[in-house]
Order: sequence, then C-alpha cells, then structure tokens
Amino acid sequence: MSGVDQEFLRNLKEKVNIVEVAESYISLEKRGGSYWACCPFHHEKTPSFAINEANQYYHCFGCGASGDVIKFVCEMESVDFIEGVKMLADRAKIPMPKQEDDNGRTAELKRKKDTVLKILNDCAHFYLDNLNSGKADAHIEYILSRKIPANIVRSFGLGASLNYTDLPKFLLAKGYSKQDILDSGTVNEVDGRLTDAQGGRLIYPIINSYDEVIGFGGRVLKKTNFAKYVNTRDTIVFTKRKNLYNINLLKKLKRAQTIREVIMVEGYMDTISLYQAGFKNVVASMGTSLTQDQARLIKRYTDTVLISYDGDAAGQKANLRGLDILKEEGLNVRVVPLPEGLDPDDVIKKMGNEAYRQCLDSAMPLIDYKIDVLKKGFDLTRTEDKRKFVAEAIKIINTAESNAEKEELLKKLRAMSGISFESLRRDLENQPREKAAKVAEQPTQRTDNADAIKLASRFVVSSFLFGADYVKDVDISEIEFADPVHEIIARYVRSKKLMEEDIHLSELFEFFDENTPEYEELSYILDYSEGAGFSGEVSRKYFSDCLIKLREHALDLKIKEESKKLEQCADLADRARIGETIVELTRQKQKIKNGVK
Repeated sequence: MSGVDQEFLRNLKEKVNIVEVAESYISLEKRGGSYWACCPFHHEKTPSFAINEANQYYHCFGCGASGDVIKFVCEMESVDFIEGVKMLADRAKIPMPKQEDDNGRTAELKRKKDTVLKILNDCAHFYLDNLNSGKADAHIEYILSRKIPANIVRSFGLGASLNYTDLPKFLLAKGYSKQDILDSGTVNEVDGRLTDAQGGRLIYPIINSYDEVIGFGGRVLKKTNFAKYVNTRDTIVFTKRKNLYNINLLKKLKRAQTIREVIMVEGYMDTISLYQAGFKNVVASMGTSLTQDQARLIKRYTDTVLISYDGDAAGQKANLRGLDILKEEGLNVRVVPLPEGLDPDDVIKKMGNEAYRQCLDSAMPLIDYKIDVLKKGFDLTRTEDKRKFVAEAIKIINTAESNAEKEELLKKLRAMSGISFESLRRDLENQPREKAAKVAEQPTQRTDNADAIKLASRFVVSSFLFGADYVKDVDISEIEFADPVHEIIARYVRSKKLMEEDIHLSELFEFFDENTPEYEELSYILDYSEGAGFSGEVSRKYFSDCLIKLREHALDLKIKEESKKLEQCADLADRARIGETIVELTRQKQKIKNGVK
C-alpha cells in the first residue's frame, strides 16, 4: 500500500460498499447477516465465500481467501494495488491523490499506460474516419458482402486501414514519441521506417470492460500470403490470453438483465453476426486457446458457457484442453453442435436465426462432447478400432461426477458400440478410482496443523473481534500471545477500546502484507466469523479454558528461559535468585491449574 495516503484509503473504503462492488462480478445471496456466493478464487459447488457488509471484508471458509474491497478488485481484475485503488476511486468519483513512489517508477508506468491508451483511442478514431472518408471502397464492399448494417458497424467501432504509412504520420503529427507509438503495438518498425501493423486491413477494435480500446484485430480484404487475421501484439495494456472480444458490450448487457449463459465463439465475424441476430450474450476468444484468465473473466458474468466453435472435426479435438480449463474454473461447459464445416456466422446467414437457436438448444455437456469427438477418430466397423474407442470412452466416463451420469453415458456408449451394458459397466468398475477423484469436490472447510496454543489464541482474539459477551470484563492487554499476529490484533483491539471506537475488521488487512504467513494466520482467525458461536455457556467455558492454556504456556516459556539462565550462571547468589523466580513461576502455574485466580 506504499505510495498512497492512508487517510485517502480509509475515505475511499467508506465511500464504496464491498457488497455493491462484488455484485458487479459475482452473484450474491443474503443469508443472515452475510452475503454468500461460490468462491471466485477456487472451484466449489456449495457456497463458502462470505461478504460481511457491516465490517466490509470478504472471507472464503473453503480456501481462506480474505481481504477488503481493494484486494477484492485487485484479485478479480488481476491488477496491482495502485490500479485497484484507481478503479475504486473512479467508481466513487473521487480524485486520486498525488503519490510518492519508488524513484518515480510507478509514475512513469502510469504515464506510459495512459499514453498508450490515448494512442489506441486516437487510432480507433483514425480508422473510423478512414472508413467514412470515401476512400475505403474495398472495406465497405466487404462489410456489405457480410451484410453488416450501419448500426452494428458503429456499435463495434469497425474501421479501415488504407495503407501502411498514414497511421504513423498521423500519430507523429499528434506529438507522440516514436517509442510510445511502438509500445502501443499499433505500429511496427521495418528497416528504420514506421509502418501500420494493420496496414490495409478491416479493423476490429478490441475494447475492455472499462470501454478502453486496448488493441485491434485486422482482416485482409483479398487473398494474400499473409495471415487472414492479425491481432495487436501483447503490450502494457493488452494481453490476448487475458481478454475476450465484445466483453465491453457483454458488461452493458449484464447491467440491463441477468445473463444466464455466455456464448463463446472463435472470431470477430462470428461475434458480430450473432450479436446482429439478437444473440447479444456472445464473446470471442480471438483464435487463442482458452486460458484460465479468460475462464475467470467469463465467471464474472455467468456460470454457464456455451462453446460454439466451427463444426470442423479437426479443430474440435484441439479445443478440448481449453474446454477442460473452463471446467476446472467451475464453469458449466456445454458444447453447441454445428453442421459439419459451418461456423456460427454461416449458420445464421444460410439457415437463419431459428436454426442457430436450435443448435444452442441442442448444446451437450462437455463430457458427452468428448465422447463424440473421440468417436470421430475411429472406424467402428473395424473390431480393433471399436475396442480402442470403447477403452478410451470408458476412461472419459470414469471422470463423470455422479453414478447417474455414468449410467447415462454407458447407455450412450452401448448404442454407439453395440456392446452390452453389463460388459461396459464391468469395464468401468475396473477403472482406477483415483482417476475419478480428479473432479472430487473441494472441502468446504480447510484445516491446518496448528497446535493447541495457536488454536486457543485464535479463539481468544476472535472472541474480542466478533464481540463475544464474555470478554467485557477481560483486559486483552494482560493476555500474553506467542504469535506476533495475535499480539498485533490484541493491540488493535485495546487501542479501539481506549479510544471508545468500534472495531472495523477491514482495517486488519492494513497491518499485514499479502502472501505472507501473517496474512494467512489472519484468514484462519476470520474462519471463526461464522458458526463458531460467541455466546452461551459452552463458548464462555471454552474461552476460559483457552485463557488458562495461554497463561500456562506463557509461564512455561518464562520457566524455560529462567532454567536456561540457571544452567549458564556460576554465581551462587544469582543462582539462588533465579531459583526463587523459577519456584514462584511454578507456583503461579499450579494456582492456574487449580483454578485459583
């Protein structure tokens, strides 16, 4: 958090509500005093992720992820602390303060990013002006051939590059430095000359969820030895594997309605064609293999994704790993069957909107799709191929999450292969059990190897933090904690009590650096916020027992320390004095054991 005024941060967190922020990323359900969801940071089916609105923090009881609203945004957006603060400040409409940083490196990074975004925005307008200049006949002809109406052209900001030279001249005339222009990814340097990286192509601006142009895709208009489509290379603001085409319009759609599912296509034209046909819940992977970052991006909008890639048998097999990545991130993945050799745009143009709707309605679970793709690689009229197919299909079926699903898939395999259900079932039962364990549900409550002292310390500090009625007459400053995390929290509680201020749990995250053992220990303490129970005789008795355990432990440490001094001491008088101290400490410990205060 260095470089940002602490008073500004506290003011910012007062202005933004973590529940409202979180609801723009995940679906929340209110239960009791908390809001619950399936954790966005690990795969689970039973919600264990809770947001405490009163104290403005989140905590997952499954994986331990914890933090305040700033950390939540940083994690969801995959940005650093400063960028997360800026996003929240923009949301709250409050100006960022000037910040002191590490010798100006942060300020230079921000300047570079802002400049690159400005260059990209100017490029988008430049390409748009070209399209409307009367000089882009080939581009207009292509748009008309694909039957893209003017309103859709405007919605997606399509543009035209007329040649390789005009864009660099335009950007230099705007006053941008050569290095900043190159760093934007819009221009290449060839033999010392600057050239438009999308020279001569139809331009598709790539826009992020904040309506910022971050890159471009370009399509050639005539047959050439060059690639048909080219994307902006990775830059300070654009990484293809972390982005999805049309995510900006998907975000606007989510504001207007609940998104039950997202359609995932491969390219720009498929996206535009489906959007034009009324299927506005569509994004494109821009030809890249699907990644974990893209899966997490989709999860901000829905839990179900319909994969609508080209109906090409060769490409289907190559896509399976990407679909597994989506599944591993907790998405419900269904695959849309398309006629062989057709892409979504073809189906819309040749067969109509209703035909594509029927394709969507026929979307199959990922595991069924895997079996269908597998089948295409074998000739089932040949005995050897049939045996190999069945053996591989059984392995796939073994990963199903329920016995009912396995039974359905075995029936499907029986119909494909002609082998009896009982034979297939026996083969499945002979599969190694560990293979099915890969998809086992993660535990909803984590555990660690904490010893009795640490567990007692956690319950004691939790009792103070969460307002147990039995702590009113206990002075936390008199309790000796062995772990520095518990000691820091104890000092925080005491300072609040002295100043007669309320405890705000979100402030605790300011005391510990992320990804440290101290931060992890804080997350274990927060596990007590739900279900531990801080009232009643059972909790009161357990709290008392924990105090006794901690006092005994503190005395044991002192006795051990004095005994060590005694071993090293040669002076008789000093040895006698140390011995008396040990006797007194032992007496105090015995009194505690006997229940004497």
